[in-house]
Amino acid sequence: MFTGLIECEGIITRAERVSGGMRLEVYAPEFGRDMAIGDSIAVDGACLTVVKFIRGAFLTDVSGETLERTTLGALTQGSKVNLERALRLSDRLGGHLVSGHVDAVGRLELRQPAGKFTVYQFQAPREVMEYVVEKGSIAVDGISLTVARVGETGFTAAVIPQTESVTTLKGKPIGAPVNLEADILAKYVRRFVGLYTGADDGVAREGRRGLGELLRELADGGR
Repeated sequence: MFTGLIECEGIITRAERVSGGMRLEVYAPEFGRDMAIGDSIAVDGACLTVVKFIRGAFLTDVSGETLERTTLGALTQGSKVNLERALRLSDRLGGHLVSGHVDAVGRLELRQPAGKFTVYQFQAPREVMEYVVEKGSIAVDGISLTVARVGETGFTAAVIPQTESVTTLKGKPIGAPVNLEADILAKYVRRFVGLYTGADDGVAREGRRGLGELLRELADGGR
C-alpha cells in the first residue's frame, strides 16, 4: 500500500520491451537508499517490484497486463516518473490509501493558476467517475489529490506548490494521459451496498453459488 505522497521524481534511463512486458531502469540516486530487491515501488501510481540496482538506478519489470491498463507502455528514455516507496504500518498516513493498482487512464484537460494554488482538470472514464465525490480522494499518476469539483466526464483538483515541485504534474502537457486509481474504500462500499441492495445481483448470485459449492466441498471432506 502507498499514501499518494510522492517522494521524488525519477528519470527513465532504459525502457526495453521483453517477453510481452517491459523492463524499466529508473534513475533516482537520492531515492530510497534503504530499498532492497523485492521491495514495492509506485511508479506513476503503478505498483512495481525492484529486481536489481545499478549505478544510482533500480530496475523493475512491468507485466503486459500493467502495460495495457496504464501509461507505462509509453515511457521512453528521458521520461520523468513519480516515485513512492510502500507504506510502513508505523508511518503517518498523510495522503490516502493507494493500492498501486491503476483503474484506468484519463487525460489532463486544463491547468490554471488560482492564487497560491494551481487548478487541474482531468477527464476520467465512467468506471472511475462512479467513485469520485467532492472532497474525496483520488490518485493521479500516483499523486494523492483531493477532488474539488465533479463533472459528468471528469473532475478538478487544486494542487499546492509543494506537490507540484516534487511531481511530474507541472511539466505534463495538456492532453497528456494520466494513471487514475479511485479510492479503494469507495470501491468496497459500492461493492457491499450493491450486493446488499441487489444492484450487482448477477455477480452476487455467482458469488453465492461459488460459496455454496465451496461449503459443500468442505462438508464432504474436500472430495
